[in-house]
Amino acid sequence: MHQYVDTYLELEDVKNNNPFIGREPDFSTLPTFEDNKNKLPEPIWENHEKSIEAYYKAWQIAFSNLGKPTEQNGFVSPYIDAAFSHDIFMWDSCFMLMFGKYGDNVFKFQGTLDDFYCKQMKDGFISRQISEETGYAKFHRLDPVSTGPEILAWCEWQYYQNYGDKERLRDVYYPLLCYHRWMKTYHRWKDGSYWSSGWGCGMDNMPRHDLRPVACKEDWQLETFHHSFMSWIDANCQAVLSCKELLKMAKELDIEDGVEELEKEVEFLTKFINEKMWNEEDKFYYDLMSDDEHLRVKTVAGYWAMLADVVPEERLDDFTAHLENENEFKRAHRVNTLSADHCDYNPKGGYWNGSVWAPTNYMILSGLTQKGKHDLAYDIALNHYDCMLKVYEETGTFWENYAPDFIEKGITSKGDFVGWTGIIPITVFIEYILGIQVMADKKEIVWRIHNLEKHGIKKIPVGRNVFADLICEKRNSADEKPIVTVNCDEKIKVTVIYDGDKIFTI
Repeated sequence: MHQYVDTYLELEDVKNNNPFIGREPDFSTLPTFEDNKNKLPEPIWENHEKSIEAYYKAWQIAFSNLGKPTEQNGFVSPYIDAAFSHDIFMWDSCFMLMFGKYGDNVFKFQGTLDDFYCKQMKDGFISRQISEETGYAKFHRLDPVSTGPEILAWCEWQYYQNYGDKERLRDVYYPLLCYHRWMKTYHRWKDGSYWSSGWGCGMDNMPRHDLRPVACKEDWQLETFHHSFMSWIDANCQAVLSCKELLKMAKELDIEDGVEELEKEVEFLTKFINEKMWNEEDKFYYDLMSDDEHLRVKTVAGYWAMLADVVPEERLDDFTAHLENENEFKRAHRVNTLSADHCDYNPKGGYWNGSVWAPTNYMILSGLTQKGKHDLAYDIALNHYDCMLKVYEETGTFWENYAPDFIEKGITSKGDFVGWTGIIPITVFIEYILGIQVMADKKEIVWRIHNLEKHGIKKIPVGRNVFADLICEKRNSADEKPIVTVNCDEKIKVTVIYDGDKIFTI
């Protein structure tokens, strides 16, 4: 055990405004899938029995990966394990909660993040990987791989949109603000831009470094462990996204603390990204090397720019066109994480060198939806879902990642991965295949109807202890106006969109 000198720059808001530190742990008995299956949202899609089977199979595996605090680990809330090792991971956890939000009435999946907040250090640092056995962070906080990606605030806002839970927002605002201030202090260059690393950004072995002349046993060590003195496009976009989500929280909570600094950073980084990281010739956002040249490696990291909403309207079509290019990101299974025109691209996956991953696909879908590219989002979601389902039908399970050029699992891929792959059979199924998007903070559901068969969902949460049933009857054609039935515990607005742009409201 190392004994380090105390070099922490303390933040008063960690000590005074983090309610998770010192909270009494919840040792409650963990729920089982078998006892709670009938409490979960119930999807309906006539003649698509495998989709319904896959949906419940994903929940079943997820419930088998639940854990809870112990005296040894010092956690405060029951959590879902990443299905990867005996650690909790910030990157994985945030994305697992993107499907866990639909099962909150059975198990508070969002509590997984409590176990990161309760371990926040006095300078605002939160480790990206914490041992479930001991509760220790796996890396020194100043290690280049110690934390990230900065998506906790995005995850919390997603949860708020489904539940409208202001108490939760109030609890997490200062831990998240202090974490962002730590990132701002320790993960920026003097020009104000952010850096990361392979492990820090979550995409381990992508060819994203500018240090090939450096003596090193393997290139993968540079790709995984070093910041390469670059400004990383995803890290900068995630910083913008985090600031914007914190600003939304502050507005909801009527908090002024932190607002001015967050607004200034959004303005600065948005300008930096568009002036320094956009390549006009390639129409793409790239990492910026130490000599201010672009590292012209097209990866899905660039698409965080859509979710952060920094892409000017006049660039949007050119930028998203890469997702429709069969030589780049439109392969048999969409969306490969490394462009197919790169020499390191692996048609069978190769981990982050081409594999298709649920978390980055959900990021892209969310960004496209936010930017109004609904048709493209649906096309990608349907392809991604269908490919996953075919592999599920052949193997009976879900995989950590998938091959881009073949309808099969990736060559380096773990099975029963729920894990973040639960996003596909649960969240992509609900939000894109069935087309149901919940905005409980606005007491509204937007339903984009694509299917002709009878379909819908029962018991979908629209706030705390508020549930809705939505059923669309069978239709003969896409332009036939849907017959929709809605039942809800409270009055909500349901906006129905069909046949492209036809709209009516219930």
